[in-house]
Amino acid sequence: MLDIQVARRQGNFQVDAAFQTRNTGITALFGPSGAGKTSVINMVAGLSRPDRGRIVVGDRVLFDSDPGINRPPEKRSIGYIFQDGRLFPHLTARGNLTFGMKLTPRSQRFIGLDQVVGLLGIEHLLDRRPARLSGGEKQRVAIGRALLTSPRLLLMDEPLASLDLALKSEVIPFIGKLPTALSIPIIYVTHSIEEVLHLADDMVLMHCGKSVAAGEMPEIIHSPKFQEVIGRQEAFSMASMVVKIHDQSVGLTLLQGPVVCLKVPLMKCAVGEAIRVRIRARDVAIALEPPSKTSVQNILEATIEKVNLLDSSLVDVVLNVGFPLLAQVTIKAKNDLKLTVGQKVFALIKSMSILADGMNDISNPSCNFSCSSRIRATSPAGRRTNASV
Repeated sequence: MLDIQVARRQGNFQVDAAFQTRNTGITALFGPSGAGKTSVINMVAGLSRPDRGRIVVGDRVLFDSDPGINRPPEKRSIGYIFQDGRLFPHLTARGNLTFGMKLTPRSQRFIGLDQVVGLLGIEHLLDRRPARLSGGEKQRVAIGRALLTSPRLLLMDEPLASLDLALKSEVIPFIGKLPTALSIPIIYVTHSIEEVLHLADDMVLMHCGKSVAAGEMPEIIHSPKFQEVIGRQEAFSMASMVVKIHDQSVGLTLLQGPVVCLKVPLMKCAVGEAIRVRIRARDVAIALEPPSKTSVQNILEATIEKVNLLDSSLVDVVLNVGFPLLAQVTIKAKNDLKLTVGQKVFALIKSMSILADGMNDISNPSCNFSCSSRIRATSPAGRRTNASV
């Protein structure tokens, strides 16, 4: 268990964060720029001292302001990955990797060079100096250098921020393999929801220096606090699914969830692969009856669980379709359809409006779908049916 409770004043900015996470997997420290995320992990690493609090990693107390415990950074067994690789330019990749390993006594090493080199796929880079490495290759070597100190915890401070989309897609799969392969928990700082959906098991939501919510990632994603932080207009739902089948004849991939299936444009992902899908609230329409002729590929039976007034023009409708699905409709649409809690309706989702993330290559357009248009269903006569807009 990671138990982090830290408070520190930095000029006019107050950082006050408290959360617990499992001692496995990837915990995303998520929030907008300036939320205090890096300040928190700097305190965990021992690079800055909290005014008060307690930091426990596993069974080791790293900091406790009451009895005055404050282990120095080099005694905390923590690896730190910065936004840029910060490799030593005069050393080869091999030299950078073994530099970190040599700092750890042999009796405390549980990760080997060959293991890390194979895991990160950097065998062909070992004799190159940083000047001959791409941005993604530098980050992989930097990750390897941190891992070879055999840390009990790995901190990653927006490690993909300096990389373009193609290089991000190169590094993300390697990061995703680390917790399982090496049993090292990771705290991953980011303001990118795409990276969260690809990597995170748990999430700590940061806003204005405070941790406002913490827990399993899907639970936080669907919480009202998350919507407040990212903005109501950007609200979305998330579901975990598996690639079931690719239908080349119609250009669609079928994703299977626990209860429902979703159709999306053809993906270049293996059948059986785990996928996290993101559906923006503004891309979900509601109908009282299923339209008989429409281009919309996903028409799901739903039950209304909540109807929340957003402002003078919009309403949030929480639907149960086998997973929580958020729809944003106008007050007029809500009144016209007489939407109430418990009502049976149909959710309409265009296949092109579903963003499929999870284990995919994020630079692959076949694995990322985005469409901001609203869904409008039409009747056989060309008239709009009972559907929200």
